[in-house]
Amino acid sequence: MNPAAGGEGATPARLRKRPTWLINRAHGVSYKLLSEGFGAVGTHGYHYRLLAALAEFGPCSQADLARSTGVDGSDVVAALNELAEQRLVKRAPDAADRRRNTISITAAGRRRLTALDDVLDGIQDRLLAPLSAAERQQLVVLLDRVLQHHES
Repeated sequence: MNPAAGGEGATPARLRKRPTWLINRAHGVSYKLLSEGFGAVGTHGYHYRLLAALAEFGPCSQADLARSTGVDGSDVVAALNELAEQRLVKRAPDAADRRRNTISITAAGRRRLTALDDVLDGIQDRLLAPLSAAERQQLVVLLDRVLQHHES
């Protein structure tokens, strides 16, 4: 790369201010921070997502968990197996359909989720360190609006 053009690794001007480019780059940073932060406490983002959904929505099927969290169905099964081994969730036969299980969060799972909330708060602080509290709030509102538009 030509050093006069910004040095090695410089981003072309055409990309620097494109929201799609910036969102993609921010996703990479966010993913790295999440992996490191959750990895440091021996868990994964999937675990957090599943526990959060169960805590908020109550007992549900594995398929419903996959839909509400955006986690692929096969990954839900593996993550639930890990959470069940740690006694953070429990499976019980669904009364309406014995072929499927209903998953619920345990008291230990709720405690773990609260601890993971603190970990996630720290990750958010690292990611958004250069922004003020008001800017962080504004970013969330704007990103949510973009997503709502494309998901509806």
